[in-house]
Amino acid sequence: MDIADEADESGIFEALNKSGFDSKLDTLPYGLETAVTQEFDENGIDLSGGEAQKLAASRAFYRNAGMLILDEPSSALDPIAEYQLNLAMHKAAAEKTVIFISHRLSTTRKADRIYLLEKGSIVEEGSHDELLALDGKYRRMWDVQAGRYLAEMTE
Repeated sequence: MDIADEADESGIFEALNKSGFDSKLDTLPYGLETAVTQEFDENGIDLSGGEAQKLAASRAFYRNAGMLILDEPSSALDPIAEYQLNLAMHKAAAEKTVIFISHRLSTTRKADRIYLLEKGSIVEEGSHDELLALDGKYRRMWDVQAGRYLAEMTE
């Protein structure tokens, strides 16, 4: 029996919805049965980078693992989609251990603990507010990278 045959379809739809992939799913010619590459199926579709990231995030939502390691989970998303995915990930991971690896500091804002690495060493650590108060490298990066557009999007 194929693993896909044992999948919980309602759980799949819920995971796709949480990741924001559900709107793309509505456009797929064969719904959940659509191949997401043309490499093995000429009727398959090719996903954009952002769509592929949303699909990958939905896998993490579906698995319900106790620990997640997410490497640049929103790098191909626009700021609005990134914000929505971050909210969904934080909600879905409320009781889990999640390690975000990210160059986009908007992803780190709600993290319990942030470690700023440089050349393989931890150069700053703390919560978002603690690191802003340090007025060091994290603060400079935040001001340049994320502070401007996230101020308007805060809850």
